[in-house]
Amino acid sequence: MVPGVIADAPEGFGGFPLWQIAPPLPFIPEERHGEPFIAFVACWAGPIDQGEAALKPLHDVAPVVAEHVGAMPYPALNSAFDGLVPPGLQHYWKANFVTELTDEAIEAHLEHGPRVPVVNSTMHLYPINGACHRVASDETAFAYRDANFATVIAGMWPDPAQNDANTAWVRDYYDATAPLSEEGGYVNFMAGDDQDRIRANYKGNYGRLVEVKNIYDPGNLFHLNQNIAPGP
Repeated sequence: MVPGVIADAPEGFGGFPLWQIAPPLPFIPEERHGEPFIAFVACWAGPIDQGEAALKPLHDVAPVVAEHVGAMPYPALNSAFDGLVPPGLQHYWKANFVTELTDEAIEAHLEHGPRVPVVNSTMHLYPINGACHRVASDETAFAYRDANFATVIAGMWPDPAQNDANTAWVRDYYDATAPLSEEGGYVNFMAGDDQDRIRANYKGNYGRLVEVKNIYDPGNLFHLNQNIAPGP
């Protein structure tokens, strides 16, 4: 359903589905707090009086358990999840680009998404469309302009004693969806053990990025996270 909504929506509409444990927010029924659910974060940037029609396809899918919708400045929407990610959390993330959400991929999401272990963890499935597709894949460092979605499985939790269990949720989810995705993923959504995927993240643009690295950072000062190393 989501691919169809996104593909057919005007460019003023943006949104993504996610798995989340229901936090204790006032617009969510109290008896549903703590339950895993699928949500949709939507943004309509067009005329306000057209917003209801833009959101209607989402309401037609299934009964809505809770909703918080209204005119707001973009920074308010952009910071809506800040309360779930306070400083000091443990983090372990995985990511992939996706060209097509096949039935098999959707089944994998339906299997692993509801197992989200803590309220801080989540899975977001971001669409890649609109202006992004009107730029060639070799014009910038970002190569996956032919992809239609970017998956991020974001493991975040407060208790280090739960590291193994929470990391396992991310890895199991990733192992189920990665074979149904592209080889590369968005670098900001990756963990430190994804260094072997760096070349795949940039596809044909990787060599040019190494050339830039050789000129401006031959000593590899900026080497943390998903590092593009200097070299031949």
